[in-house]
Amino acid sequence: MFLNYIKEFFVKKSLKNNLNNVKNEVFTSNVQTIGLLIDESEFQHSEDLVKELISKGIKAENIKIVAYNSKFSEKKTYSRPTFGRKHINWNGEITAAFLNEFTTTEFDLLISYYDIETAILMMITARSKAKFKVGFASVDKNLNRWMIDTAIENHKLFVHELFRYLKSIK
Repeated sequence: MFLNYIKEFFVKKSLKNNLNNVKNEVFTSNVQTIGLLIDESEFQHSEDLVKELISKGIKAENIKIVAYNSKFSEKKTYSRPTFGRKHINWNGEITAAFLNEFTTTEFDLLISYYDIETAILMMITARSKAKFKVGFASVDKNLNRWMIDTAIENHKLFVHELFRYLKSIK
C-alpha cells in the first residue's frame, strides 16, 4: 500500500513535467479518428458511449479505446485493452505496448472520459499526441483544449455537446 503512494508521487511528478510541455495544436480538419480514454472504475457504459459516437458518423474502426481499471487483475479477461497501476513503472513511464501505441497515435480527437483526477489517466492524456483533446470540466484545465461540464453518467449529453461544438468550429 505504501509503495503505491510512492509510485503515485512519481507519476504525479512526471505528469507535472508533461503539463509544462503541452503544445496547443490548431484544430482545422474534420474528425476522422478518435482515441477514447475511459475510466471503467467509474463508468461502466463504454459500449453505449461508443454507439453514440458511431451514431454521430464516426466509423467504428476509427475509434480506438483504452480503459483504466483501478482494480486491474491479470487473471480477469477484459473486452477491450485495459490497464492499471501495474502498467506504469516507478519513473512514470508506460510499460504496456498497447498503451505506448495509444499515446503515440496522432488522433484527430482524444476524449478523456473521466471526471476524477487520477494521476495515471492524466498522464496518459498529457502524453497523447492527439491534435485536439476533450474532457470533463472537473479535471485539470491544462490537459484538455475543451472541457464539457456534465456528469460522467450522461454520455449522450457529452457526445451531443461535443459534436455541437465541433460543428461550430468547422
